[in-house]
Amino acid sequence: MANLIDLSDEVFEQEVVNTPGVVLVDFGAEWCHPCKQLDPIVEELAEEWGDKVKVGKLDIDENTNTTMKYGIMGVPTLLLFVDGEPVERLTGYVPRQRIEKAFGAFIK
Repeated sequence: MANLIDLSDEVFEQEVVNTPGVVLVDFGAEWCHPCKQLDPIVEELAEEWGDKVKVGKLDIDENTNTTMKYGIMGVPTLLLFVDGEPVERLTGYVPRQRIEKAFGAFIK
C-alpha cells in the first residue's frame, strides 16, 4: 500500500498532470463493490511496477471536479496518463491480465 497515493482535486494537477512519466489513476467510490474487488489488483500492480509507474486513487464522490474533467461515467475506471496526458482507459472491473495487456506498452 505504500506505493499508492491518495489523490484529490487539490493535488491532481501536481501529482498527475505535471508528473513526467507514467501515472495510473484508479477512480472509485466507497460504495462501489467492483472497486473493492479491483483494489487488491491495483495494490499488487503498484508494488510490482514500483518506480516505473506512479499509482494513485481518487474518490469520485469527494473529487467531482477531476471526475467531471476526465469524463468518468462509471467506476471503477483506470485511467493511464503519460507525461500528463490520458492515453488509455479501462472501465468496470477487469482482470489483472487485461490491465497488464492494455497498459503494458506504456510501462518501461
